[in-house]
Amino acid sequence: MIAEVIIQSNVKNLNKTFDYKIPEEYENKVLELIGARVLVPFGRMKSLEEGFIVNIKENTEYEVKEIARIEEKYLDESRIELAKWMARRYFCNIADCLKLMLPPGTTSKVNTNRVKEKNANFITLKKDEDEIEFDIENGKLKSEKQIRTLRFIMQNGDSLVSDIEMFADSSRAVVNTLCKNGYLEMIEKKIERDPFEDKDIERTQKLQLTDEQQKAFDTICDSMDDMLFSEFLLFGVTGSRKDRSVFTINRKDTKRTQI
Repeated sequence: MIAEVIIQSNVKNLNKTFDYKIPEEYENKVLELIGARVLVPFGRMKSLEEGFIVNIKENTEYEVKEIARIEEKYLDESRIELAKWMARRYFCNIADCLKLMLPPGTTSKVNTNRVKEKNANFITLKKDEDEIEFDIENGKLKSEKQIRTLRFIMQNGDSLVSDIEMFADSSRAVVNTLCKNGYLEMIEKKIERDPFEDKDIERTQKLQLTDEQQKAFDTICDSMDDMLFSEFLLFGVTGSRKDRSVFTINRKDTKRTQI
């Protein structure tokens, strides 16, 4: 089976589908692949290009390459048709229209610009704690720094060398010796990033609209209640909180909800 793929590119010459062979393991569920994100070899490029399957067909007149990897499905056929209509209507690439329908941060090209995962080398115990304590009690381990380092890790778990040096009053040379003697080992672990770790975020109260903001809010709501759906332009100096006038309308009961 052959998949028609739209390459994620804003180059006008690439505003068309390209045929790729579907891997054999997907032959029994090809119809489920429409809208799936794929990575494919393209032209003479060494890296794989991102694209989306927009159609499935039995065969092709071209000599084709096979899809390298099939990833998650983000689009359905209705969104694909909408993207094609938008491309015709606004004279732009289908790929640009498809991109508008994706959840933020889901394309590989976007991911390359995001904060990369941070890995670090952690020191962990290689021997059981009981065995280490036995060696300490029997004098096999005599160095105070080595003993202090081992007990620090036993109490705190996997630790960075910098933390061992600071809190156990040890050194990298001591850690290396313990690794060489089979008591410790170094492993690479991903550090989980928390953007709010050092932020103290306080809960705020609902802001009160000014008289002018309330008047604009009511005018827009009245228009929507009457099903007019008119356009409005909000005037205001920079910093006048025009964005605070955002609201939603529940169409069933036309209930106003100020945000």
